Amino acid sequence: MLDLLYKRRSIRKFTEQAIEQDKLDRIMQAALLAPSSKSKYPCEFIVIDNKEINEKLSECKPHGASFLKSTPLSIVIAGDIEKSDVWVEDCSIAASYIQIQAEKEGLGSCWIQIRERPHDIQKSSEVFIQECLNMPANIKILAIIALGYKEGEKPGRDATHLKLEKIHKNSY
Repeated sequence: MLDLLYKRRSIRKFTEQAIEQDKLDRIMQAALLAPSSKSKYPCEFIVIDNKEINEKLSECKPHGASFLKSTPLSIVIAGDIEKSDVWVEDCSIAASYIQIQAEKEGLGSCWIQIRERPHDIQKSSEVFIQECLNMPANIKILAIIALGYKEGEKPGRDATHLKLEKIHKNSY
């Protein structure tokens, strides 16, 4: 597992190669295996493999989503606020599982933060996406995970990247 974590980097440039269904199935299994507080399972996943929809979603916020235009697949990570008050935490775990499994499958990924981000001065990124995807109001959006075959390679990290001073024992 540590090998995957050292290797995984945020990837924003993808080839046009489609993701095979068996790889996507394993990625989604990983998402569904993520733990959930009190077994409430509030997470909802919208898999987008339609180029036009990804192009539209690339407009969801002024910065940090434009590369969705060339993303072969994205997954909107959302949670049902009527099922759990810790949907953000549950969805964050599931999103992380997606990214780790994607790396294991030889794919790149990048987290696009949506929650509490503006689309423009009148509308949030979340509302923009909810409207694009016909989502009900009780389903709130955490993030979009872009997935695809990496165009080029980013070097992984090694132990020198670790900020060991962040670890405290028995008190801060």
